[in-house]
Amino acid sequence: MIKQAQQFEKIAPPHLSAAYNLARWLVRDEHIAQDMVQEAYERALKYFSGFQGEDIRPWLLGIVRNTCFTWLQNNRRGNEPLEFDEDRDSAAHEAAWAGTDYNPETMLQAKQEKSQVNLAIASLAPVFREILVLRELEGLSYEEIAAVAGIPAGTVMSRLARARKMMRSALNMPLMKEGNK
Repeated sequence: MIKQAQQFEKIAPPHLSAAYNLARWLVRDEHIAQDMVQEAYERALKYFSGFQGEDIRPWLLGIVRNTCFTWLQNNRRGNEPLEFDEDRDSAAHEAAWAGTDYNPETMLQAKQEKSQVNLAIASLAPVFREILVLRELEGLSYEEIAAVAGIPAGTVMSRLARARKMMRSALNMPLMKEGNK
């Protein structure tokens, strides 16, 4: 058991950021997301002996997902959207400005666009939000997302297409042809 715990401690921590990102988008509260990740990692350690695979990331994210959905099911808070503030909640925004001029107008426009995108993501139903976050923010493949969500890859593709369509609609963006991406 000690050897398994040591092995878990070596391979699990690099995925904390992805786990927290998924949890934050699903439960839409940074403190609850931290609790969900902690609970998920405790579960993952407990059941690590049953892990069979080469890549722990989809397995861990699946546990985070299930932990979050269980919490959401038990703690429905109505339809109150909790705003995700990119500037407050992510250090990644600093990297986004690297190499750009700090023109206040440009910065304001970019901040407004980020806010619109974040609100559009937050407005999606959790089953669509999770697929979009795993694909577009975490870069998981369709197969990895299918493993995380416990659904067929075809369902992942259809949910992702629907989520993108809903995002385009929410952001009033025209449909782009494949060659124009």
